[in-house]
Amino acid sequence: MPDDASFYLSGLDLRGRAVLVAGAGRVATRRLPALLEAGAVVTVVAPQASELVRELAATGRLAWLPREVRSEDVVGAWYVMAATDSARANALVGEAAERQQTFCVRCDRAAAGSARTPTRLAVDGFTVGVLGTGDPLATRALRDRIAAAITVPAAGSGQQG
Repeated sequence: MPDDASFYLSGLDLRGRAVLVAGAGRVATRRLPALLEAGAVVTVVAPQASELVRELAATGRLAWLPREVRSEDVVGAWYVMAATDSARANALVGEAAERQQTFCVRCDRAAAGSARTPTRLAVDGFTVGVLGTGDPLATRALRDRIAAAITVPAAGSGQQG
């Protein structure tokens, strides 16, 4: 996999598109709200789920399949997040995603995935993403420094912030 400097930062339009999240623990739960806000049609596959996943499934905001993830779960997904507590299961998901040319974030081993989730900052309709060196604390610290330095220009002013 490439080093951090060679990643292409892109905004994904996930509205109405299938997204697979393998796992329903702390990391997956933290990332679900942003996927749902983006309009993704999320399916979570995990034998156990956090309270938030259970609530979202009960209200129809996402689908939860209470079982171990399988390679065929990746079929049809536009984007995949492997966030289980099993390196074997995450590898299985990552390999299946690679075979069908679907981007996959490996939450356990970022370098083994084909995509990374940036830490993000939303200010006045703008979104800033930061991809780091693999140290999430340093990445969040840089995001916070950027947030403190941002001045958003008035719409149509042509000024740079």
